[in-house]
Amino acid sequence: MLVALLLSGSSLAAPKTHVVEKGHSLWSIARRYGVTVTALRARNDLKKGDPLQIGQRLEIPPKDWKPDGSKASRAKDDDDKPSRRSKKAEPDWVNAKPAPETQVQKSVKERGVNPCNTPDPGWGTYTHWDRSPSIGQMIMPERGGVTRGGGFDVMIHFHGHEPVRKEWVKVMNGTVLVGIDLGIGSGPYEATFRSPAAFKALLDSVEKAVAEKTGKKKAYIRKLGLSAWSAGYGAVESILRIPEYAKKVDVVVLLDGLHSATTEPMKSKQLEPFVDFAKQAARRRKFMFVSHSSIIPPGYASTTETVHYLINELRGKPRHARHRKSDPMGLELIDRYDRGFFHARGYNGNDKMDHCAHIGLFKDVLKVHIRRRWNSPRGYRRK
Repeated sequence: MLVALLLSGSSLAAPKTHVVEKGHSLWSIARRYGVTVTALRARNDLKKGDPLQIGQRLEIPPKDWKPDGSKASRAKDDDDKPSRRSKKAEPDWVNAKPAPETQVQKSVKERGVNPCNTPDPGWGTYTHWDRSPSIGQMIMPERGGVTRGGGFDVMIHFHGHEPVRKEWVKVMNGTVLVGIDLGIGSGPYEATFRSPAAFKALLDSVEKAVAEKTGKKKAYIRKLGLSAWSAGYGAVESILRIPEYAKKVDVVVLLDGLHSATTEPMKSKQLEPFVDFAKQAARRRKFMFVSHSSIIPPGYASTTETVHYLINELRGKPRHARHRKSDPMGLELIDRYDRGFFHARGYNGNDKMDHCAHIGLFKDVLKVHIRRRWNSPRGYRRK
């Protein structure tokens, strides 16, 4: 199953046409391919207000294409407004593609494990997957994990729920884990959680499930975290755009998945909610961990570029780091940045196993940071 999801947030073939699905808009499609809404409309003879139809095929114009066919400055309309503040010229390192020396690959033998199909450690103190949530599924401790007053902590993970579960049970015993998979590409994740009602329904359903299973009628979410691998970042973006929930979320973990357009103003518009959260983490109000591989996707910004963008927005610069034996699944650390409770890590590697290996980072993030930060009520196995 996991192999089918590999690189789903960073597909290695950029299509020339896009098939409209439920929840898609011109703005989200333009953002996905790094083009303007103006150019997308003109290329497909669409007028403002023309509705999109599910199954409709849209031709994606080249990034430097204009309606008159020239290669000039990009046209803008009301849908392509610049970011809320003017930006100074960014340093060269911010927009630089991963360097040639990072384009390396390792065999399973060299890694000691296949990151895309790791051994199953079992379930620890946790139940098996339960379909109680309104979307996805959850695991919770067989016993415990809730305060006397009914408070419990929950991490909602988007994309790759089963490999993440394998890392989770190695170090966690009380926090609830919700896993959500919505197919390939970030679009379905973004569209599903664009509405505040969808996320509210999810949280309500998790609280109801915990109440029923623990007998705590007033069970409530005490601490809330969002994590994502690959394409799952689309859901995190949509949720962080909703002020009510951006305030409630305490932790964000993004494992080799953050992408955006390569050019302004779309790039800053897409990354805006992540920048806001990163700034709060840098001030020690929230916690944020982001990682990047050295995969170079076609047509949009790599995770290297987006993570470096966040660091630059914090007025920082990543520093060179040496490979460590402790890096999981054959990953090789190349740069890092830490400020307050914001942490970024960059790694060599440009193949699907490198992409999968970033899930292996989750265990250490949980062990070193989240367990200590949340101090969740302990869970136990049933006797």
